[in-house]
Amino acid sequence: MQPTATVLVYSDNASTREEVRLATGRRPAADVPEVRFIECATLPAVLKELDRGGVDVCVLDGEAVPAGGMGVCRQIKDEIFQCPPVLLLMGRPQDAWLATWSRAEAAVTLPVEPVGFATALAGLLRDRLAVEA
Repeated sequence: MQPTATVLVYSDNASTREEVRLATGRRPAADVPEVRFIECATLPAVLKELDRGGVDVCVLDGEAVPAGGMGVCRQIKDEIFQCPPVLLLMGRPQDAWLATWSRAEAAVTLPVEPVGFATALAGLLRDRLAVEA
């Protein structure tokens, strides 16, 4: 098992990024590595970090402005070779169809609910690390 997993968190809202960090803690589950966060507040920063490589999972805020996480997700799925899995933060449960359209692997609603979020993130990390192994 690798010593750390890298999670990119995109939101224009610093409070949302903090909610993600707090819900994750040091690791979202006992059987996944500790998490290191890369925080991005803009789409250009997200693209720059993904071009660098090394990101295991992306957490994208569907409510971010001006570039919402759903559109960002669809864009990176089209543009980034071997794009990491995406956990989308949605404003409403009714937006689940948009999460499907964006090709996100998982979605949870805002505000971040720690147990549900950690479970979804841990599942994506397990899947990603199993593929890399």
